Amino acid sequence: MQKDECILVDEQDSIIGSANKYTSHMFTKEQPQGLLHRAFSVFLFNQDNKLLLQQRALSKITFPGVWTNTCCSHPLHGYSPTEVDQPEDVANGSVMGAKRAAVRKLEHELGIAPQQVPLSDFKFLTRLHYCAADTDTYGPDAEWGEHEVDYILFIKAAVDLKPNPDEVEATKYVTLPELKEMMVPSSELRWSPWFRIIAANFLEEWWYNLDAAVSTDAFLDVQSVHRIL
Repeated sequence: MQKDECILVDEQDSIIGSANKYTSHMFTKEQPQGLLHRAFSVFLFNQDNKLLLQQRALSKITFPGVWTNTCCSHPLHGYSPTEVDQPEDVANGSVMGAKRAAVRKLEHELGIAPQQVPLSDFKFLTRLHYCAADTDTYGPDAEWGEHEVDYILFIKAAVDLKPNPDEVEATKYVTLPELKEMMVPSSELRWSPWFRIIAANFLEEWWYNLDAAVSTDAFLDVQSVHRIL
């Protein structure tokens, strides 16, 4: 967390600097919402249109043990090829930086070989700006949380999994009805705040039209940064 440099942005997703993961995710009196930075969320579906979920490792500093989408992390400064997307990369929908970061983290967290998730198979859909302190873990005065402009990436692929126990507690492929059942309050499962927002506002339509979502521009939105705080 001290070494990796997150990409700091303003509310319009314009780059304003960088800071390490540790500083970016601290919620303090001086920065009560942490530092707004870029992130990505991968939604990986298999050939049966089932979504791969992961449960975050219990040892994670932020949101340990929660269920979420396939992979969630950050594009970083300092990598070659670059993971820093410029305005023109967003405008044309390519966002190769976010996609490179996604391939890197899919291998790190889930052991997915890069050749199974080629960059050309990812589809960027839109961006989400949200902020959430980790009060479930640390209580009402939580000193850790997430404040992100999240790039949503879809991909449909057959992959082999070898989860990293330092990152992932469990994995599960689900249909949409199975996901809805898992998310009812009586299940007592905990979910990441970003996944709850995406599931409530976007996911169902994209999933019902999955082939169009991953292979056409039908759901591509390069203009919006959806602000749901």
